[in-house]
Order: sequence, then C-alpha cells, then structure tokens
Amino acid sequence: MVDQTGRPGETPGEGAPTDGVRQGPAGEVYDWYTRGMALLGHGDANAAVQLLAHAVAAEPGSPSVREALGRAQFTAGQYVAARETFAWIVAHHPTDDYAQFGLGLSARKIGDLRAAVEHLALAAAMRPDIGHYGVALRGARAALARA
Repeated sequence: MVDQTGRPGETPGEGAPTDGVRQGPAGEVYDWYTRGMALLGHGDANAAVQLLAHAVAAEPGSPSVREALGRAQFTAGQYVAARETFAWIVAHHPTDDYAQFGLGLSARKIGDLRAAVEHLALAAAMRPDIGHYGVALRGARAALARA
C-alpha cells in the first residue's frame, strides 16, 4: 500500500509493510550488538548508538547491551543520555565498576562534579588495579576543588 505521500505504508489491519521492507535493522539482538560494537571500534559512534538502541529496546534488562550503548553515547558526545544509561546499570547492578566509572565520566562531562567524584571513587575503590579509574578520580576531584 502507498500512502498519500507516495511512500510505502502498511496495509490496514496488518502489522508489517507490504513491500518487504523491515522495520529497524536487519538481524537479531546479537547481530545489532556485534555490529554496534564494530562501528564503535571503527569510530562511528553515532551509527553504533542507533544499532545499540535497537538492541536495548529488544533486550532492556541486559546490562552488557546497555553498557555498550552507554559507551557509544559517551563517545558520540551524548553525555546526558550516557549518564542515564549508566545510571540504569548502577541502579540494577551497583557493584558494576565499569558502570560506576561511565556514570562518573558522564557526570563530569555535564558538569555534575560531585556526582562524578562519588561514582569515580566507587569505581576506583572496587578496582584499584585499574589505573585510569584513579586518574579520572583525581581529575574530577581537582575540577571540583577549582569550582
């Protein structure tokens, strides 16, 4: 069926387009996740966000899929969205050091230095062996002291 604009549309009473075009990306959640991670690895964070958002919509309870989305959002400069994504993970998995780290970095980027220090300190305390957690914490503490 073609709508008034001449674009393919849905047949009344049916949930799928009649021209065979899929709604959303091709593949399954795992495909979206792996393609999203590959895009992120190749520097295309905005495209990764699009694919990974579909994966989160399909698997909303998956912390690993949400973590990937948060990483892509952060890399794409979508700091508020990244903060929300990492906050969801922390709310459901408070001992996830990487989610604490991502939440802290995102909070710092949007200027919430107190929250940044809090979450970066938790990440560094959970994993003192990861040096960049401590570096980020010291930077956030210095920024808070200057504020």
